[in-house]
Amino acid sequence: MKQILRSALLLFLIPISVLAQEVKGSDLIPFDTNVKKGVLKNGLTYYIRKNTKPENKVDLRLIINAGSILEEDDQRGLAHFMEHMCFNGTKRFPKNQLVDYLQSIGVKFGQHLNAYTSFDETVYFLPIPSDSPEKLEKGFQILEDWAFNANLTPEEIDKERGVVLEEYRLGLGADKRMEDRYIPKMMYNSQYAERLPIGKKEILENFTYDRLVSFYKDWYRPDLMSVIVVGDIDVKAMEQKIKDHFGNYQNPKNAKPRKTFEVPNHKETFVAIENDKEASQTQVQLLYKDYGLPKKIKTVNDYRENLIEGLFSTMLNNRLNELTNSPTPPFTYGFTYHGGTFARNKEAFQSFAMIDETKQLEALKVLVSENERVKKYGFTEGELERAKAEILARSESSYKDRDKKESEDYVWRYQSNFLEEAPVPDTEWTFNTTKKLLPKIELKEVNNLIKDYLKEDNRVVVITAPEKAGLKKVGEKEVLEAMTINPNDLKPYEDKAVATSLLRKEVKPGSIVKKETNAKIGTTTLTLSNGAKVTYKKTDFKNDEILLEAVSFGGTNLYSNEEIKKTQFANGGLAEAGFSGLDQNDIDKFMAGKIANVTPYISNTTEGFRGSTTPKDLEYAFQMLHAYFTDLNFDQAAFEGYKQKQSNFFDNLISQPNFYFQQEFYTYLNKENPRWNGIVPTAEKWKETSYELAYSKYKERFANAGDFEFFFVGNVNDAAMEDFSKKYIASLPSNNTKETAKDLGYRMLKGDIKKVVNKGKDPKSNVTIMFYGDATYSPKEAIALTALGEVLTIKLIEELRENESGVYGVNARGSMSKVPYGSYNFNISFPCGPENAEKLTASALAELDKIIKNGPEEKDVNKYKEAEALEYKKKIKENRYWMTNFTRSFNNSSNPEDILTASEKVKELTAKDIQDVAAKYLTKNKTIGVLMPE
Repeated sequence: MKQILRSALLLFLIPISVLAQEVKGSDLIPFDTNVKKGVLKNGLTYYIRKNTKPENKVDLRLIINAGSILEEDDQRGLAHFMEHMCFNGTKRFPKNQLVDYLQSIGVKFGQHLNAYTSFDETVYFLPIPSDSPEKLEKGFQILEDWAFNANLTPEEIDKERGVVLEEYRLGLGADKRMEDRYIPKMMYNSQYAERLPIGKKEILENFTYDRLVSFYKDWYRPDLMSVIVVGDIDVKAMEQKIKDHFGNYQNPKNAKPRKTFEVPNHKETFVAIENDKEASQTQVQLLYKDYGLPKKIKTVNDYRENLIEGLFSTMLNNRLNELTNSPTPPFTYGFTYHGGTFARNKEAFQSFAMIDETKQLEALKVLVSENERVKKYGFTEGELERAKAEILARSESSYKDRDKKESEDYVWRYQSNFLEEAPVPDTEWTFNTTKKLLPKIELKEVNNLIKDYLKEDNRVVVITAPEKAGLKKVGEKEVLEAMTINPNDLKPYEDKAVATSLLRKEVKPGSIVKKETNAKIGTTTLTLSNGAKVTYKKTDFKNDEILLEAVSFGGTNLYSNEEIKKTQFANGGLAEAGFSGLDQNDIDKFMAGKIANVTPYISNTTEGFRGSTTPKDLEYAFQMLHAYFTDLNFDQAAFEGYKQKQSNFFDNLISQPNFYFQQEFYTYLNKENPRWNGIVPTAEKWKETSYELAYSKYKERFANAGDFEFFFVGNVNDAAMEDFSKKYIASLPSNNTKETAKDLGYRMLKGDIKKVVNKGKDPKSNVTIMFYGDATYSPKEAIALTALGEVLTIKLIEELRENESGVYGVNARGSMSKVPYGSYNFNISFPCGPENAEKLTASALAELDKIIKNGPEEKDVNKYKEAEALEYKKKIKENRYWMTNFTRSFNNSSNPEDILTASEKVKELTAKDIQDVAAKYLTKNKTIGVLMPE
C-alpha cells in the first residue's frame, strides 16, 4: 500500500516555474517530445529516450500487459511461473547461459537483472552497459527471446517447480494466512480475489506442461507488449533494433481478448477481523471504494484536479502526523490517500494505521473522526498554504535536477503511460503549468473532495492483529459502531501559530583558523576556532542536493554496563522531544516549504549526525545541527509517546519465526557478554530504561564539538560554507579533549557451534552459516573477503537454486572491520524447506570448500570485477558514495584519496588472493544457526 501511495503522489509532486504562455483547461497534456514513442504494425508499443545518467548504460524493459488476472482456474500461478522460465533458458541462451552471459558483463542476477508479476502485468528489467554494439545487440536478443522464444521443455519446467515452490514457501506465514481471508472481502466478488500472483500450491506442483505453454502463447504477443529503452544510446539506432527484433512477429489468429476485470460495488460495509498467533503487528485499513472507473488524466483540468487531490492528501496526512507526534499517539503511524487498490481499474479513499493491539477500535475511530472533521469543518487557510509550500518546494527541487535524472526514473513513467495511459509531459510544461495552476486553487475546492470520498456503502474495514491470551478479539458490530461518528461531537482543528525561528538562543560566531584544500579529491577543510573541522566537497552530480554527516569517536562503549542497559533503547527517542523549545509539530510546520533534515545518533563507537538539504535551505540544516548540540528539549511526555510507538512496533515482533530465531541465535552467541540486552525492547526492558540518564549521556556525548568532523557533499557554495561554519559550528561549546574508539573486549562465542531454534507452524526453515573472529585489518584482505562473498554467491545460486532447486535465493557476504578492533566476518544465508536444511547446508559448505582447496574459477572472478567496475563508474558520480568514503576514512584513519584507486585495487585482485583469505579465515570457528518449525 505504501508503494501505491508513492505512485499516487508522484503526479503532483512536480516542479514549478514562470508560465511562458496561458493554458486552457480543455487543452490536452502534451507528450514529452524528448521521448520517441511508436507502435509497430503488429501492435507493439515502444519508447526510446537518450539519457546520459548514468553514462555508458541503458535500461531496457519488456512489459507484458498480462498478469495473473488472466489465468484460467488450472493456471493459477503460471503467469509468475512463466516469468521464472524466461530466466531459465531461451532459444539463443539455453540453460543457464543467459544469466552467465549477463554476469560476465557485470549485470548481477536479482540485483540488476530482475522481473515481477502482478495481477495485471509482467515486467522484465534489463540494465546493461551500452559501451559496445555487441552488448546492445545481446540485450535486444534477450528481450526478444523473453517475449517469444522461451524454452518450455518438460525437463526445465520440472526443475523450476522447486524454485517457485520455495518462493511460495517464503510467502507463507501470518500475513499470508490473514490476507487469504480478507482479500475476498476487500476485492469482493471479483477475479482479483481469486488470482493472487503466487498462485496455488497444488497447481504449481501438478500443472501439465501444456497449460504453461498455452499461457505463454495466449498472452506474450506483440499487441500486449511494450519495449522501453532509456540510456546513453543513439535513438535512431535503437528504434531500428526494435523493428529488427520485434517487427516480424505476428499476433496469434483468433487471439483471446485482453479482458479487464471490474471490482463490483456493494451496499454492505464488509468487515474483516483477522487474528493469527504469529502476527507481528496490529494494523487497521479503511477503504471507501469509488463507484466508477478511475478517471484518465488527459487535460489541463484533469491535471488541476490531481493537484487538488495532492493538496488534500498532504493536509490530512499532516494532521495524522501531528497526532502521531503527540504524547499519547493513537497509532505508530497513519496515512490517508485517494488512489489505486490491488485492481488497476478500482480506486478508493483509503486510511491506514499501525496501532496498539489493545486500541484497535480507538485507532479506527480516530481515522474516521479525522475524515469526518474535514467533512464538517474543512481545512484552514494556513494548512492550505503550508501544503502548497511543501509541494512547491519538492517540485522546485525536482525541476532543478531535471538534467540529472536517472534513466530508471523515466522508464517507470513510460511504463505507466503504456499500462494506464498516465500522462508524460516534459519538465518545462510541468514546471510552467503547475506554477500557473497551484496558486489559484481555493480552499473550498479542496474541502469539497471529502463529500465524494465518504459514503455509507462500498466500504471495507480490515483489522489484522495477534491472537494471544488476554487480548480480546473485536467484533464486527463493535467495528461498525466505532465508525459511527456524531459530527456534533467534533471540534474544529486548531491551527497553532507557526514558529519564527529554529533557534531561541543567541549565537556568537567563532572563526576559521585554517583552510586547506585537496585538489586530488576536490575537498576543502576548515579548522574552526573551537577545534571542529568542516570538510566539504562541491559536486555537480545533483543540482539540488547536499548531504551532511558529522562524526566523533566515543559512543556507548564509553558507558558502563549498567548505563548501556538503561539507555540502549532510549537513545533513539531523544530527538522526539524536539529542540529550542519547539516540539516536532512546531518544527514540521516551520519547515513547510523548506527541505532540510538532520538526525542525531549514538552508536557503539561514535556519535554524530546525518542529514540532507538543498543549497537554498542549507542554513536551516546548520541551525538544526546547532540546536541539537546546544538546545535539545527534555520532554518526558514526548518520550512516553515514543515508547508507546516503539512498543506497538516491537511487542509482537518476537512472534514472527524469523525474528524469534535472530533473537535466540544472537542471544546464545552473546551469552558471555554482560552488555548484551537483546535485539528489541520488551516491557521488562522498558521498565529499566531511564530517559533522564539517556538525555544526560547525550548532553555529555555532544558537549565537545571540537572532537567532531563535519562533512558536506553536494552543490555547496564556498562563501556559504564558510559563513555558516563560523556562525553555527565554530560557536559550539568545546574543550581540548579527543576521544578514541574503545574496545571493551567482549566477543561472541567461538568454536564449531550449531544452534537450532524451533519456531513457527509453517514448513519453513532458515540457515545461517558464519565465520568470524579477530584479525589484523588489511585493506587488500578486506577487498578479497568481499569478492569471496560475491563469487561464492554466484556458485551457490548455480548449485542450490539451479541444480538442486532447493532455494529461491541465497547470499554470501564477507567483510573486515578496523574499529573498535580488527575483525573479519563471513556469512552464508538462505531460506529453504526443513527437510532440505541439512543437505543444502552441506552443499553450501562444499562449494566454499572447493574455493578453499582449488581457488575460485577465473570466469567468476571476472564476473565480480566487471560488476564492480560498472558499479564504480556509477557510484563515483554520486554524492552518497563520496560521503561514505569520507566517514569511512575518518573511522578507519585511512586516506580519503583511496577512493580514486578503489577500482584499480579490485582489478589487481587475483583468484589466489580470494583463495588465500578463504583458507585463512574460513576453515575453523564455524557457527551454524538453523530455524526449524515447531
